[in-house]
Amino acid sequence: MEYDRHVKNHLKRIARQVKGVLNMMEQGENYREIVTQLSAANSALNREIGVMVSTNLEQCARESVKQDGKTENLVKEAIDLLVKSR
Repeated sequence: MEYDRHVKNHLKRIARQVKGVLNMMEQGENYREIVTQLSAANSALNREIGVMVSTNLEQCARESVKQDGKTENLVKEAIDLLVKSR
């Protein structure tokens, strides 16, 4: 699967955000601010997981429809991945 550059860029941004949280911790910042930033990074990761699963599901469904027309297992797998990621 070819990964979209936007997804890669978002993940790089999230990595910088987590690095910033580590710096905040080293500087003794207030835990409320740290938790807020961690929550934001977590939300961003969850969004990217959703984007990756939905993009892959769409691509696989198109291929499957061309081959045999069956997509039930693909949808189940995608849902399982989303549930597992929570």
